[in-house]
Amino acid sequence: MSALTVRIDPHVHSEGSYDAHDPVELILEQAAEIGLDAVVVTDHDVIDESLRAAQLAPMYGLVGIPGVEVSTADGHLLALGVEELPPRRRPLDETARWVRERGGVAIVPHPFQRSRHGIGRRRLGRYHDAAGGDAFDAIETYNSWLFTGYKNRRARRFAAKRQYPGVAGSDAHKVGYVGRAYTEIDIPDVSRASLSGDDILDAIRSGSTEVQGRRTPIPTSTQHYAGAAGRKSAYYAKRGALGSALLAKKGAFKSGYYAKLGALKSGSLAKTGVAQAARMLYRLSPLSR
Repeated sequence: MSALTVRIDPHVHSEGSYDAHDPVELILEQAAEIGLDAVVVTDHDVIDESLRAAQLAPMYGLVGIPGVEVSTADGHLLALGVEELPPRRRPLDETARWVRERGGVAIVPHPFQRSRHGIGRRRLGRYHDAAGGDAFDAIETYNSWLFTGYKNRRARRFAAKRQYPGVAGSDAHKVGYVGRAYTEIDIPDVSRASLSGDDILDAIRSGSTEVQGRRTPIPTSTQHYAGAAGRKSAYYAKRGALGSALLAKKGAFKSGYYAKLGALKSGSLAKTGVAQAARMLYRLSPLSR
């Protein structure tokens, strides 16, 4: 069996993050439409939406992998394949070890970009040396949110010199940017039908990765983002329609309830009136004397 090539965007943010707004359903739909095999929702220090995305992924023909972008004492760290939130504000090596002990993959995102909580080169080097060259599993050597290629090139050189696998991630905070950068992974002896999240994580650890994040021609980019905009509009239109239907149903139920309540109240008042009239007639009749 020949190797299976898998395309994954391992760094995407949903409305679970404080700085993003799109629901995981829309992110999954976009990922499937542009030909990805998996997308990992890595919200900032929260994991609930990522767990939900991993559960929903097979409905979109995608492999479900949960994850999170956790804030360590040294900067951000991507934790792929974990189902609970790693401890926050702990040293990088301690957090990476926590992730790996639970079967996850620890990836250093956007290194050297301190304005975005990337880990500095000297500190990253110290952790590498202290761990004997095995401080984490991979480095994000292409992040599509960097305005120039300088920091990406530095990350690529650092990873190559120290023999860490390189991955690419879109770091998308809007659905139209999902897949702007992605990682290609070759996995031997696996069929697409049997492909699992563990297969993908094992392949990242082994270094069977290739970064894909080159600039795309303007017509391709236009089509890519226009498609995402169309899907976003359709999604919110559908959600609005469902919301309106729910409100209408709720309103009809409420109206029915109050109508029934009014009828019962009217019946009760009528019954009370009849009883009062009967008592008055009785007091006026000779029988009451």
